[in-house]
Amino acid sequence: MSDRERKNRSALPRRDFLQKAAAIGIAGGLGTSVLDALAAEPTATLPFANGERELVKYPEKRPLLRLSTRPPQLETPFEIFNEGIITPNDAFFVRYHLANIPASVDPDTYRIKIGGLVDTPLELSLNDLKTQFEPIEYIAVNQCSGNSRGFFEPRVTGGQAGNGLMGNAKWRGVPLRKILEKAGLQANAVQVTFNGLDGPVLPATPDFVKAFNVDDMMADDVMLAYSMNGEDLPMLNGYPVRLIVPGWYGTNWVKHVSDITVIDKVFNGFWMNPAYRIPNNPCACVEPGTAVKSSVPINRFDVRSFVTSLQSGATVKAGRETVVRGIAFDAGFGITDVALSTDGGRTWRAATLGKDMGKYSFREWKTSVKLSAGMHDIMVRAVNRIGQSQPTRPLWNPTGYMRNVVESVQVKAV
Repeated sequence: MSDRERKNRSALPRRDFLQKAAAIGIAGGLGTSVLDALAAEPTATLPFANGERELVKYPEKRPLLRLSTRPPQLETPFEIFNEGIITPNDAFFVRYHLANIPASVDPDTYRIKIGGLVDTPLELSLNDLKTQFEPIEYIAVNQCSGNSRGFFEPRVTGGQAGNGLMGNAKWRGVPLRKILEKAGLQANAVQVTFNGLDGPVLPATPDFVKAFNVDDMMADDVMLAYSMNGEDLPMLNGYPVRLIVPGWYGTNWVKHVSDITVIDKVFNGFWMNPAYRIPNNPCACVEPGTAVKSSVPINRFDVRSFVTSLQSGATVKAGRETVVRGIAFDAGFGITDVALSTDGGRTWRAATLGKDMGKYSFREWKTSVKLSAGMHDIMVRAVNRIGQSQPTRPLWNPTGYMRNVVESVQVKAV
């Protein structure tokens, strides 16, 4: 394929996105009336209070569950996770913090600026990333910090999501370490900050800037990704380049990266402090109604596992083999065991793990069960390589982050 063909292949979807975005109001600030006019007819009800959601189709997306309009929060319908280990680009969840989001980016003029405490400030084009550095590629889960927040009891503020603010994709891009090495980190470098093309509508609103310790950003698998599942990133997932920090919650995966700055202190911007912080204890939890005494920025995943082939309220044949499937993942140590209970946790049986797609990926699992007539509470529990698992009782914190519990579905055998 020629350079001109590649350019046109990349640019045409962006123009198409801009036309569609203008039609539904993204380019002008996500006008509610036109979005409502284009809302898909179907709705869904998530299994908690006020769980009714419209299914809405945005540019480059199939109908997704809309949590909010401005900024857009779109949740993946959970049944999609039973269709395969990789989450399709058009089904991948969307989460923004600021409403002024880009509807078009010119790949020819786009630049990432690398500055601050570096020996050689850089400006890199998309073509520079693709031609000047050896690419890396791996499969990794992106999970929003507030995934499953709607299940918190007592209820907490924030987007009331079900279990669909997560997705698993194959990312391709440039190791961030190589870019920082090319720029040359100075001896007094402490943290690296990242900013993107999305911004606030009002000047008083803090810009969305995230920061990390230098050592974390020099890890081999931290990436500036320009490809998702073999294609350009969807605009709503960060086109043309987003930061990938595998095993870390999605708030750290900055979209539409435009500026990387090396600094000599701990960054204290709003989205690092007070936002996106968790209790500074092993469970990242407190008892409901008690204050958080000390906190740290949210960082790595806990272990999670789900049944995907059955949903609560399902009916199965009593006395016959029923195949139960699901997924499990963690922060990158790797899932080693998954167990299933059909009697509410009194007894457990080992499930068979599917192909290992990499330590940051969903790990598929399955097993077969015979259920006697009646109601059954089917529970799933995963363990990773360092022995981390899931508690039987949901942990709580006032921000509704990092839900981590043995999940269950209730089914009836007849």
